[in-house]
Amino acid sequence: MNQHIISSLQEAAEGLNALMQSEKTLQSIADVGALMASTLRQGGRIFSCGNGGSLCDAMHFAEELSGKYRNNRKALAAVAIADSGHLSCTANDFGYEFVFSRYLEAHGRPGDILLAISTSGKSPNVLEAAKQARTLGMKVVALTGLSQNPLASMVDLQIATPAGKFADRVQELHIKVIHILIELIERDLFPENYGV
Repeated sequence: MNQHIISSLQEAAEGLNALMQSEKTLQSIADVGALMASTLRQGGRIFSCGNGGSLCDAMHFAEELSGKYRNNRKALAAVAIADSGHLSCTANDFGYEFVFSRYLEAHGRPGDILLAISTSGKSPNVLEAAKQARTLGMKVVALTGLSQNPLASMVDLQIATPAGKFADRVQELHIKVIHILIELIERDLFPENYGV
């Protein structure tokens, strides 16, 4: 049993090492953090979406910004598209592929950002959300696994995390990237919280 545990941790460590060694991915993280901080500084909002574990990541990202991450500071305008009433209504009336795009149609504005999270980059409802965000004049950022995917061609910036062959390893890196993005935003907007 212990060998399975060690093997799992080694695989996770390999994914993290691959992330740290990818200059392109590290630069993408820095670029996304700067874009998000600039958007919030100018009064824009960040919407986030995803399916399953990615929706949980989208919610975690938003609540850390609107609530609190490490030290106290002003609440930031971030919303995960996770309202169960909206999701079930839209899925019933229009189809599940439109649950995120309809929300953006109602609430998204030019100057906002969509953080589209999809380990495969192929989720139909996330693709529809990206399409709607572009129509509204929003910026679109993707957090994916493989760099070659349908979502990549629809976004301003993509963070593709190198990991193992299964979605769980990709998601483990996604949560690390999400925490780094939050820290980059805070360091930019609230440098006093980091002793700068």
